[in-house]
Amino acid sequence: MLLRGAFERHEICYSTTHPAMATQHGIKDAAILPDCNQNTPLAALWCLLKSARLVLRYRPDVVISTGAAPGFFCVMWGRLVGAKTLWIDSIANGDELSMCGKLSKRVAHECLTQWEHLSGDSHPKFRGAIL
Repeated sequence: MLLRGAFERHEICYSTTHPAMATQHGIKDAAILPDCNQNTPLAALWCLLKSARLVLRYRPDVVISTGAAPGFFCVMWGRLVGAKTLWIDSIANGDELSMCGKLSKRVAHECLTQWEHLSGDSHPKFRGAIL
């Protein structure tokens, strides 16, 4: 939500795993994806399928994620349908990139980190405090 203002002039489809987050910010039509991680394989499979449906439905020009497996799946599907993709690793991962951040280095067009010491020669890149 901290990036929301940067995209005010564009048509946006938000997705979240927390419906209350969308409601709290006045977003009435956010897509809700199941929360999942490496320890919840069935939920991850369900999220993989629901995220594919979401991306295929909207055919976005750009997919931006700030983290977690549902966001990674959207970046992955976005890349497959020709969207430009951006992964911004969570500000919470200060010691190392998240698992999905590491995967996103290979999938996303651009991968950014909030922490300068986690940046690399090619990915992820540090561009200052984003969030």
